[in-house]
Amino acid sequence: MTQAVERVAAATPTFDSFEPATGAVYASFPEQDAAEVEAAVTRARSAGAWWQGLGFSGRKDKLDAWKAILATRLPELAEVMHKENGKPIGDAQLELVLAIDHIAWAGKNARRVLGARKVSSGMMMANQAASLEYQPLGVVGVIGPWNYPVFTPMGSIAYALAAGNTVVFKPSEYTPAVGRWLVDSFAEVAEGHDVLQLVTGFGETGSALCRAGVDKIAFTGSARTGKKVMAACAENLVPVLMECGGKDSMIVDDDADLRAAADAALWGGMANAGQTCIGIERVYATEKAYDGFLAALTEKARTIEAGRSYGNITMPSQVDVIRTHIADAVARGGTVVTGGGIDGTLVQPTILTGVPEDSLAVQEETFGPTLTVTKVSSVEEAITLTNATSYGLAGAVFSKRRGVEIATQLRSGMTSVNSVLAFAGVPGLPFGGSGDSGFGRIHGDDGLREFTRAKAITRQRFALPVALMSFQRTGRTDALLVKAMKLLHGRG
Repeated sequence: MTQAVERVAAATPTFDSFEPATGAVYASFPEQDAAEVEAAVTRARSAGAWWQGLGFSGRKDKLDAWKAILATRLPELAEVMHKENGKPIGDAQLELVLAIDHIAWAGKNARRVLGARKVSSGMMMANQAASLEYQPLGVVGVIGPWNYPVFTPMGSIAYALAAGNTVVFKPSEYTPAVGRWLVDSFAEVAEGHDVLQLVTGFGETGSALCRAGVDKIAFTGSARTGKKVMAACAENLVPVLMECGGKDSMIVDDDADLRAAADAALWGGMANAGQTCIGIERVYATEKAYDGFLAALTEKARTIEAGRSYGNITMPSQVDVIRTHIADAVARGGTVVTGGGIDGTLVQPTILTGVPEDSLAVQEETFGPTLTVTKVSSVEEAITLTNATSYGLAGAVFSKRRGVEIATQLRSGMTSVNSVLAFAGVPGLPFGGSGDSGFGRIHGDDGLREFTRAKAITRQRFALPVALMSFQRTGRTDALLVKAMKLLHGRG
């Protein structure tokens, strides 16, 4: 879609997406009902035979051609993202670079991860040749978010496609033009086959997708909405992948590079206006590190500005959540070190100290450009506090000597040591969380297998002198079997 605005027939119910920076209508899209969603799933299923028939090599070629389109026309899509999502062009381009790298990885590694391979049969089944492969599920429904409208859903779309599935994609109602651009660009390599379909609308459209006969749903969004998706999917035992929110922390140890930690915390907390599920919202700094870290963080925070360093809050209702969290922190004894100002949908970078651990700003996802900074007596206390929320998505540790040791003790799916968010840029690593942050994984080997079913096959190579799985088995055979077990496994 080279022009910003797409209009649909007046007789069709429509909705608008808006430019966060101006509030102007950006594009209009159909609010598709259950029948239209089912039709999209049916088209995707019909395309499945062709797509699966291409095999791993053929699908890789198509994905390579798609990523080439994205890379060549990157500025065009970045402009759509900038307008509809509100993030700066540079941040949109960075998001696209990461997404393109994941498309390349998925296509390149699908055969290695999912292709048929031999499995040892063991001594008791030595007459059997055993093999394992991972087969596509069929049609995967992807319900995407608005905060990273390309990178996040691509972790499901690219991996599901590489595994041999077709996909029906419902982007957020805040970023449907981005979704349309992705689907239209893939159509350029799909030779007329409906391998990647788009459906647009609100929650009702997403609910319809859950009930439309898909073989799996990959959802990204809040835990509250995720529970509704799971309930809809449960009606037909449709499996789900849940990538929900986070309340991620950074731990700053005694020996940390404080200026590097401050720079990383600022990016992790404020980039994309803080609208990052894996972003940093809490910092725990040891007594020795606290003063130097806070001074460096405050100094750096005063060099960034809402509307210049990052964009507007995309979802206007989130401004009230951010305002409430800041007000609650202050009312309960917290101090605004810098920032705190809100002008429409622009929120200034805000650093809070002295905030109680049971406050909204510490326990609930703020999803805005705010950081709470807390002094702790030890790294052990920081670990305990980090793990004391219902979320378990991601985080960071800054320590020269103990970084990995600390990271392994955090109840999160992903942790970066001496950096932030780095795990998201490594295609071979799985991405996902636990608790209220969801379950299942995108990216990496696990992300490819997430969109498949394991298929185990045995083939008898020769007959055993005595068939163990037969009514012809005798008492003497049973005695020999018991004796063999004692010899093989009875020595502890």
